Amino acid sequence: MPEIDTGDTAWILTSAALVMFMTPGLALFYGGLVRSKNVLGTYMQSFFALGLVSILFMMFGYTLGFGSDVGSIIGGLDFAFLKNVGAEPSPLAPTVPHSVYMIFQMMFAVITPALITGAVAERMKFKGYVMFMALWSILIYSPVAHWVWGGGWLGFSEGGVAALDFAGGTVVHINAGIAALACIIYIGKRKGYPHDAIRPHNVPMVILGASILWFGWFGFNGGSALGANGVAGSAFVATHLGAAAAMLGWLIPEWIQHKTPTTIGAATGAVAGLVAITPAAGFVEPWAAVLIGFAGGLVCYMFVALKPKLGYDDSLDVVGVHFVGGIVGALLTGVFATTAINAGGADGLLYGNPGQVVKQLVAVVATIAYSFIGSMIILFVTDKVVGVRVSEDDEMIGLDLSQHSETAYTAEGGATASHG
Repeated sequence: MPEIDTGDTAWILTSAALVMFMTPGLALFYGGLVRSKNVLGTYMQSFFALGLVSILFMMFGYTLGFGSDVGSIIGGLDFAFLKNVGAEPSPLAPTVPHSVYMIFQMMFAVITPALITGAVAERMKFKGYVMFMALWSILIYSPVAHWVWGGGWLGFSEGGVAALDFAGGTVVHINAGIAALACIIYIGKRKGYPHDAIRPHNVPMVILGASILWFGWFGFNGGSALGANGVAGSAFVATHLGAAAAMLGWLIPEWIQHKTPTTIGAATGAVAGLVAITPAAGFVEPWAAVLIGFAGGLVCYMFVALKPKLGYDDSLDVVGVHFVGGIVGALLTGVFATTAINAGGADGLLYGNPGQVVKQLVAVVATIAYSFIGSMIILFVTDKVVGVRVSEDDEMIGLDLSQHSETAYTAEGGATASHG
C-alpha cells in the first residue's frame, strides 16, 4: 500500500500555492483590459472568489466533487465541512495527505468561476455575481469535477467513458467558457458596444497578469501529476512549450492581418496556449505540446477575429480563449496522448486508438450541455432574486463607484473611497 511521500507532499503544496496565485494574476490580466472606471470592480470579482468559493468548497464543494461516488454523478457527503479530511492518505492521491489533495483542488474551484467574469466585465451587478458564483461553484463545478476526476462517469472509474483531462480542459476551461457564453446571452451587451471605442486602460497590467498566470500554470498542470515524478516534469515542459507556441500561433496571423503584432495579442495567445495544453499536459510528447499550443493560439485568434460578425459582446474573450481553446486541447489530447509519457492514461489516435477522440468528444459535449443549461437556470433564478445587470446609470458611472464606492485612480495617482 502506498505511503505518504514527503517529496510528493511538498510539490502538491507548492502547486496549490502556485494555483492560488493565478487568481490574483487573473485579476490583473482582466483588470488591465477594462476601462479605468471598472478596474476595481473587475479585480473584486476575482479576488472575492478566494474568499467565498474557498468557504463553500470547505462546506460542500469538496465532498460533492470528491466524496464517495453516488451513481457516477456526484460525490457523497462523507467529507462535508472537511470531516475525515486530515493527515491520512488521500483516497485519490495516496502518497499525499488528504488535506493536501483537498487544498490543491480548492484552488481550481476558486479560479474557475472567476474566469467567467471576463465575459461580462463592466456590466454585472456584484450582488448578482456573488449569488451566481456561489450557486455555480456548487451546482455546476463540483458535479463536473466529480464526473472527470472524482470517480464519475466521464473518468477512468469502472464503466466510465475514460476521457482524458489531465488538469482541467473540460472541468475548468470548457465548463467556465460555456457558462460565460450563457452569461453573455442572458445579460446582453455593454452600453455603446460595438459602436463606442472600449479600450484597455493599462496594457502593462495585462502583461503582468498573463505572466503570473503562466507562472502559476506550472502548478496548475505540473501539480496535477499528484506527485513529484516524471509525469510532473513532462507536464511542466509541455505547459511551457504549449504557451510559447500559442503566442506564435496568435501573433503570426495577427501580424499578417493587421501589419503589427500587439502586446495584448502576445499575452492572450500565451493564455490560449496554456488553456489548450491543460488537458494534454501529462499525456503528450514535447513536440505534440508545441503543435497543440500553436493550434490553440491560431484557432482562438481566428474565432476572436469573428466576434464582430457573430455580434456577441464577450468583453475579454473568455469564450474565444477558454471555451474554444479548451475544446481544441481536449480533442487534440485524443490525438496525441501516449502511454509512453503516462502509463496511467491512454494512447490516442496517432498511437493506434482512434476511439479516444470519440471519448474526448463525449466529455466535451456533456460538459457543454450541462454547464450551459445549468448556468442559464442559475442566471434566471439569480436575476429574479437580486438582479444580474447594473442599471444604465451605474454602468455609465462604472462598477468601481457604483458597486464598491471606490475609484482606482485620482489626479494624484492614489486610491480613494467615496461614500457619498
